Amino acid sequence: MHDRGSRNGTLVNGDRVTSHVLQSDDLITIGDETFCFEAAGEMETIMDALVLQSFIRSAVRVEPESVLHVTISGGGPVGLSLALLLEQLMGQRVAITLYDGRWTQDGSRIIWKSQAQGNVRRQQVVTIQSRQYLNLPEEAQERLFRKESYSEMWPTGPDSIRGFSPRNIRIASVEDTLLELANEKSGRIQLIPANFDPIEHHETVAKDHVLAICEGGRSRTREYFTDKFGTADKSIYSLDGQHIQDVVLGLRVKSDLSDPMTILLTVAQNRFLLNALRGEGFLNMRLTDAEAKEVIGIDPIRHVFEECIASRPCLMSRTEHGEFHCSTHSTLFLPALVKSSALWKRVQEGLVLFGVTEDNLSAVQSFRLDMVQRPRFTAQLYSATSSTPGTYGFLLGDAANAIHFWPGRGLNSGLASAISLARSLNRGWRGRPFRDADFIRHEAAMSMLQYRHKSRAWKAMVTTDEHGVTCAIKEKIVQGIEEGGADSDRDADIDALMEQLRQIRSRLSPRIPGMPDDETLLEHLRKLKSETLRTLLVSGVWDTLIVGGEEVDIDIFDRQDPSDAPVASGTPRSAKQAEEPYEHTKLVSRKPTGSISSG
Repeated sequence: MHDRGSRNGTLVNGDRVTSHVLQSDDLITIGDETFCFEAAGEMETIMDALVLQSFIRSAVRVEPESVLHVTISGGGPVGLSLALLLEQLMGQRVAITLYDGRWTQDGSRIIWKSQAQGNVRRQQVVTIQSRQYLNLPEEAQERLFRKESYSEMWPTGPDSIRGFSPRNIRIASVEDTLLELANEKSGRIQLIPANFDPIEHHETVAKDHVLAICEGGRSRTREYFTDKFGTADKSIYSLDGQHIQDVVLGLRVKSDLSDPMTILLTVAQNRFLLNALRGEGFLNMRLTDAEAKEVIGIDPIRHVFEECIASRPCLMSRTEHGEFHCSTHSTLFLPALVKSSALWKRVQEGLVLFGVTEDNLSAVQSFRLDMVQRPRFTAQLYSATSSTPGTYGFLLGDAANAIHFWPGRGLNSGLASAISLARSLNRGWRGRPFRDADFIRHEAAMSMLQYRHKSRAWKAMVTTDEHGVTCAIKEKIVQGIEEGGADSDRDADIDALMEQLRQIRSRLSPRIPGMPDDETLLEHLRKLKSETLRTLLVSGVWDTLIVGGEEVDIDIFDRQDPSDAPVASGTPRSAKQAEEPYEHTKLVSRKPTGSISSG
């Protein structure tokens, strides 16, 4: 049983709880009602739960003027999660319209467009922390984390709650699953396969209560409302007045290394990062400015260069002839065609480092990563009038906090923002126009997420030398390339890398079994060229001490205020309390072990 933030609170055997594993004969008190939990057979439990759910939904009648109208622009994982959370929390009290131009109609269902229709699906593997996925609707959790769809590669940490580990899953799998669920909620979630246009839909939005902007880092809707949300500040993520930007080459690969060895090699340097699902994923390579200029495509027919891979960015898939081809622009990845390309030789070294044969490199893609500081995430877009309720806008996901992905947390930050907003809307909606004060907690949560995750990501873009001078990590990679020539001390670099690997291994071994021994690591490093060894060493290890520590816990904003103390059984509810629905409280049996009867 979980209390989802009810004002009256939930008591089990007289004690107030937020989460409790029910035992036979437990007494559950909600307001002035008491229930007794009784053990029963599995089928009886399932049928009782279905009957109870059907009874509650049919018994609650919601007047049209009491329905919260929400428009969501952007149907990626964040927008879909927000819609499903609102549907779960508010039921008939909410009506949601969700827009995304990457969808298309397929009979009665909305599905993702295919590559032939101009939509290149994201195949990157992302890591979702248990602090986020355990707050998603339970049916979403059950479908997302089926046996073959995820793995648990990374160790637990401060963002791991209730004993659950971080989980790796393909982003396309998340999108497919959440869209499938949204299709099943057509009574309250309307899916529109089109891009949201704030000008075209001005009148519609002005009549809605909420516009949630979840379009991504280059959101046009956010830019349209810049006068409401304010202008982003680049200076905080700049050095000597120059905004720092990383260019990362993403290589879709299948590695033969074990997960423990992959983690150890990833954390030991800042040049390459592999996040995988059973070996398959993207090997990300941080580029120098000179290397980034080599990321270009060539049209072999017209003999012209195209920057599609660098500016769109387009995915270039491997052909049967071993070339990397962009199906949208009919271009080939130039560095892979030029034998003298310094960039491609270093790509091949990255493959060796992570146990990838060249045949298991199936595609290349490029990402440009930088960050800005946003002044606010909540704004009243349209004032209330005699015919409109006043529309509040919210920035969520990458539209709010586009984060450099090297240390992770981009999707986690987006999911946390969706969870926070869903709870705030559920808590604040009383059938009348919202006020600024209704979103104090949500705005605070968003500011915490920005501070925590962007501070960590900035430490993954820059480093500080022994004199306290800060520089971009990509400049350290330039230094490693220059020092890794014929005069470099290869054996000394191997010894230094081995010492770093031992230190990391000793720290991680208690949480990650199966770490490689010294002999295995030494044999592996000896396969690399001197330039690569020097570059890995100079790029530095992940600074887990500096970026570690407490994580953002948005649950603190949903704990009861003193004024919201539980009402004792049998005590009449006040007039204000009488207006509060009991829908915040949800009784859940994770395994069918019992039923609930009125006491």
